Amino acid sequence: MTFDEDWTLKAACAKRSPDELFVQGAAQRQVREICFQCPVRIDCLVDALDNRIQFGVWGGMTERERRALLRSEPDVDSWRALLGDVDDAELDEFVGIRRSRRVMRAAGA
Repeated sequence: MTFDEDWTLKAACAKRSPDELFVQGAAQRQVREICFQCPVRIDCLVDALDNRIQFGVWGGMTERERRALLRSEPDVDSWRALLGDVDDAELDEFVGIRRSRRVMRAAGA
């Protein structure tokens, strides 16, 4: 995968209000659903990880999940280099993301 500098314009959440996206608690699960259908999900996640973005759901991961991943992999200097060539299924396996049953059914899994 090549990095697209304009990935934010292609994001599934690009036209949504930040108030819809930067939520807390159980509402984050609903925001994650948007991410799982997003064509630039990996770009979004690696940007959040490389830049240590602290708030919001990025690439299908909550802030808590990203913090845990960063703690578990302290030696990673570039998440883009590590995850840049993976597909969504490999990403989910690597980071341990669990999709809701509804999303899994919609994806045919």
